[in-house]
Amino acid sequence: MKHSTPNTRRHSQQGLTLVESLISLAVVTISLGAAVPGFQQAQERRQLEGAAAQLATDLRHARSLAVARRAPVRVGVQAIEGSSCYVVHTGSAGDCRCTDSGEAACTAGAEALRTVVFPAGLPLRLSSTSASMLFDPDRGTVTPTGTLHLQTRSGPAIRQVVNIMGRVRACSPGGSMPGYTAC
Repeated sequence: MKHSTPNTRRHSQQGLTLVESLISLAVVTISLGAAVPGFQQAQERRQLEGAAAQLATDLRHARSLAVARRAPVRVGVQAIEGSSCYVVHTGSAGDCRCTDSGEAACTAGAEALRTVVFPAGLPLRLSSTSASMLFDPDRGTVTPTGTLHLQTRSGPAIRQVVNIMGRVRACSPGGSMPGYTAC
């Protein structure tokens, strides 16, 4: 004789319940909330490193242009309404200025060779101990010497120090940037 068993179906659960979905969403949200500030700081640091490398290249290029052209070349730094900029140019100090549109405006026969603007929306600011540095065409020296300071909103900074010989070295105030010597 055969036993007859009741026809029971086992229901297997497929998918997630609403509560499980909400818990998973909460965990993901908390994880992303903790990671986003770190990502933004890393992005600011990369922008700072890139801008500092470009600034050092432009300073070296200004020196070599002065020697190659056998004519003085200047680097002028200025701040405009929350933004900052530098202009590599010929002529006297103040002959070339940054405009609100990000272009250089030159007077008295001066020529802008390169203009770089750090707009107000960018997390970088540029300042300098000297508003204008002159690279001598005969010796490649600079007068006056200067320090150009690039800094992010969150604090890390890189300085480009230009010595009397026109050479550029980078350092980081208080060692705030890994890989740079402290200054």
